[in-house]
Amino acid sequence: MLPVSLKPDLAAHLKAVRARTKPTSPPGREVYLPDGIRLKYPRAARAWGWQYVFPAPGLSQDPRSGATRRHHLPETAVQRAVKKAVDEAGLVKPASCHTLRHSFATHLLESGTDIRTIQELLGHSDVATTMIYTHVLNRAGGLGVTSPLDRP
Repeated sequence: MLPVSLKPDLAAHLKAVRARTKPTSPPGREVYLPDGIRLKYPRAARAWGWQYVFPAPGLSQDPRSGATRRHHLPETAVQRAVKKAVDEAGLVKPASCHTLRHSFATHLLESGTDIRTIQELLGHSDVATTMIYTHVLNRAGGLGVTSPLDRP
């Protein structure tokens, strides 16, 4: 799910990424492609459709071919950014990318989104995995139902 409020920022980001992949751009505009695709479509590694949405800031040497390429942003960069935000916010409890995923699922459940939709959004193959998040529904009462007199 992409929040509508982020669309302008994402469009600006993609415009900057695209500028780095133009044929007049410096080396590093190619991305790694599996051999089958690389052989069938020789120019695909430079094509906009194959570029990473979140590329790494620098170039690195591809260990498979020795070519200098821009790879995707490593997940550790995102994890470090979340940790920094947690520290700067002064949060006492530990929080991580997984905490955000858990919070996302929990808020969807609390707002009435059905479990199958959440399963699909999280990419769970088994609904039993998604059912773990239903523990929050039991906070309100015996069956997770709040009395109409207690509602705002």
